Amino acid sequence: MKLGIVGLPNVGKSTLFNSLTKAGAKTANYEFCTIDPNVGVVEVPDSRLAVLEKIYTAEKVVPAVIEFVDIAGLVRGASKGEGLGNQFLSHIREVDAIVHVVRCFEDTNIRHVENSVDPLRDIDIIDLELILSDLDVVTKRYAKVSKDKSLKAELEVITKIKNALDEGLCARTVELTDDEHLIAKELNLLTYKKVLFAANANEEDLQNEGENNPHVQKVKELANEIGAGVFVICAEIEAEMAELDAEDMQSFLEDLGISESSLNKLIKASYELLGLISYLTAGPKEVRAWTITKGTKAPGAAGKIHTDFERGFIRAEIVSFEDLDNYGNYNACKEKGLVRSEGKEYVVKDSDVILFRFNV
Repeated sequence: MKLGIVGLPNVGKSTLFNSLTKAGAKTANYEFCTIDPNVGVVEVPDSRLAVLEKIYTAEKVVPAVIEFVDIAGLVRGASKGEGLGNQFLSHIREVDAIVHVVRCFEDTNIRHVENSVDPLRDIDIIDLELILSDLDVVTKRYAKVSKDKSLKAELEVITKIKNALDEGLCARTVELTDDEHLIAKELNLLTYKKVLFAANANEEDLQNEGENNPHVQKVKELANEIGAGVFVICAEIEAEMAELDAEDMQSFLEDLGISESSLNKLIKASYELLGLISYLTAGPKEVRAWTITKGTKAPGAAGKIHTDFERGFIRAEIVSFEDLDNYGNYNACKEKGLVRSEGKEYVVKDSDVILFRFNV
């Protein structure tokens, strides 16, 4: 999974990126501190892997990973060259979803590029810049497609999207059929991607998810209206936690009265937003988590490992992680009839531990 981080300058974008990836991106109290895109890869925390490692005495553990891309802050007029312009938007066209960091805290010591805190206005500014960037992409594609009669289906989709963008609407607001959706997805439009709002608030807002913060509440209401995800963070606190080891971090969280870090919140929110789950494979050589879309059937899940597994799929031998954890090993589960043999129509579930049988 790949996530792109966007927002105005000085809203906590790079601070959040640092805390998530511990990559040491530059952060400072002035605009455009992040010039080159920052990229960091983060392992998805998964307590199931340690359990399976112990059961199978595995040589290696491979968790799922998320790649984060942090680009320079956008400002009003970026599409016309203001600030650093939108020259870095190309770096996030390939991401699965966009994490939009929104400032929801008041602090006179940290300058706001618009000179006041107003999350809905800030979201509108970023959305407009993304819309204008997409409009440029769509207009160029429209000029090519309109000359080729064999691309009639694509032309219809592009026309619908172009009309919406011309009206200042995000591409995701356009109603499309399943087939049209596949065409639209190939365009890699920024405003067609799903959005997660990271409401960057004060430390005291973490305990109650910003219940008493009117800025956070406005972001949550908007997210609910447009079908976006939202989670509350305090980037400053996250930056402090990034310096701690796992044990100290847990103590720090307990002292703050919160149960999980921003990374965990973000992972849960992004998996839910994108409709993702993880299945597991386990053996003496390796224990691994694999990320797939909900509703994926067994051959498709096998193809995540290797195309040969999907092409030559015979069956999947499945035991739930919970049963393995309860009974201690695979053989005990088999004796109790808890290992199932499933065919091509089986829909893989979260926490399935799977052994694929295939023949190529």
